[in-house]
Amino acid sequence: MRTFSTDKSSNVKAVGYDDEKKTLLVEFKLGGKYVYEDVPVELYEAFEKADSAGKFFFANVRGKYKFSRLTN
Repeated sequence: MRTFSTDKSSNVKAVGYDDEKKTLLVEFKLGGKYVYEDVPVELYEAFEKADSAGKFFFANVRGKYKFSRLTN
């Protein structure tokens, strides 16, 4: 799994991408980890380069992909 941590966001702590499953993992600074399904790798790569991870998430991920919340 590819991952990156960010200090470019007040909301997003870390993001990961599983190439085989095409899933995006988003961990938030205030808690909560979510897995988003059927996400193209290009979206992950753009996420990694975004000036603001939080703004990118809200504009390009939230509400656009099926997701589930992970529990410890």
